Amino acid sequence: MSIIEAIILGLVQGLTEFLPVSSSGHIELGKAILGTDIQEDLLFSILVHLATVLSIFIVFRQDIWHLLKVFFRFKWTDEFKYITFILVSAIPIIIAGLFFKDFIDSLFQGNLIMVGIFLICTGFILLLSKLEKPNSNQLTYPKAIALGIAQLIAILPGISRSGTTIATGLALGLSRTEAARFSFLMVLIPIIGASAVQTLDVIETGSLATNQILPYAAGFIAAFASGWAACQWMLAIVKKGNITWFSVYCWIAGAVAVGVAIM
Repeated sequence: MSIIEAIILGLVQGLTEFLPVSSSGHIELGKAILGTDIQEDLLFSILVHLATVLSIFIVFRQDIWHLLKVFFRFKWTDEFKYITFILVSAIPIIIAGLFFKDFIDSLFQGNLIMVGIFLICTGFILLLSKLEKPNSNQLTYPKAIALGIAQLIAILPGISRSGTTIATGLALGLSRTEAARFSFLMVLIPIIGASAVQTLDVIETGSLATNQILPYAAGFIAAFASGWAACQWMLAIVKKGNITWFSVYCWIAGAVAVGVAIM
């Protein structure tokens, strides 16, 4: 992998992780266009995902630090309950990761037609935000599970995680601010967990490509910078704008993916 390819893939990962356009779908499309198999380079995949985690920590540093202090007090309060909502939302994806890992891995085999179809589906999923009926900022355990299931569905390459969870949150009656906040905080557990599993794979296989240090560093920086910007941009869009505008982009991107696949 060249430095330019690493920067491009890092930018794609960072931007699309938080914008409602599917990072997995765009990574698959980027791999096809660049002819690079990021899945075979586990260390690079780990680094760009950790870069997006770091960007979340930077943007939500006050919230995360406060929640960590609350958690370690082990005292049942509304804030501690909020942490349990985050933990509960991770249950569906943890179960899938433990029992269906091979099936999930098989989804990322460069099937651009499938990616294109799911990108088009994302466009329609984003229209769920039109059902927005904010009647309460209160999260409940059923809502947390529903958001967790939405996040699980977004494993499919081409289905946007942020778009699906935010649209679901809005449809469940959460305010725009709370839907976006919970969407970004709930992703920390799956990304950190997946990165830990991938790290163990790298250690076991001994597939550390030390001659790729510069591309790795470039990809990490690109993913962090673009992720930080995209995270803040997405928060502003959700608060003031309308994420359904991204539907058109997803339909176009889906059509492009299908076109590239059949060329």
